[in-house]
Amino acid sequence: MHQTVQSALAASDSLTSLQRWYLLLSKPQGELIAAANLERQGYRVYYPRVTHNVLRRKARREVISSLFPRYLFVQLNASVQSLGPVRSTLGVTAVVRFGVDYAVVPDGLIDDLRGRADPQSGLHRLYTPPFNRGAAVSIVCGALAGVDGIFESEDADNRVVVLLNLLGRETRITIPADSVVPSYMRVA
Repeated sequence: MHQTVQSALAASDSLTSLQRWYLLLSKPQGELIAAANLERQGYRVYYPRVTHNVLRRKARREVISSLFPRYLFVQLNASVQSLGPVRSTLGVTAVVRFGVDYAVVPDGLIDDLRGRADPQSGLHRLYTPPFNRGAAVSIVCGALAGVDGIFESEDADNRVVVLLNLLGRETRITIPADSVVPSYMRVA
């Protein structure tokens, strides 16, 4: 009997090792519908979401949105379970492929994503550095990377207004908030 338990555990471990994560494309804004329907069918689903602050009508609100809009992950053993029902699940557009092969996501990537999420809520948080009006900032990406400016204000949808001195004139630009860091943090 002891041998039967050991062989059952070994079989369970080998089935677990055959489990793979696959990348799914959902219908526009259909990630929650797809996740709920896949879980109802018994699939293990990972739908990473992020919470962040947005400024709408001069009021700050915390919203939850998809970390990867239109994408989610499903885990299954393709030798035992078919991807056919996944493809035809309400909310799912397709299983992502590279040529004829399905996109298999490494377990380590999913583990890393889960490890970065808040343990209680399971949500990711975007860090937006607080700037005071008049703070010296540096642009770190895009066409203006390396240019220094002065923070003026926050704008809607995680964007900021920065004053730049371009060709001897002060110019206001609106750029994504994650493109700006305090000047002391700039990497030379």
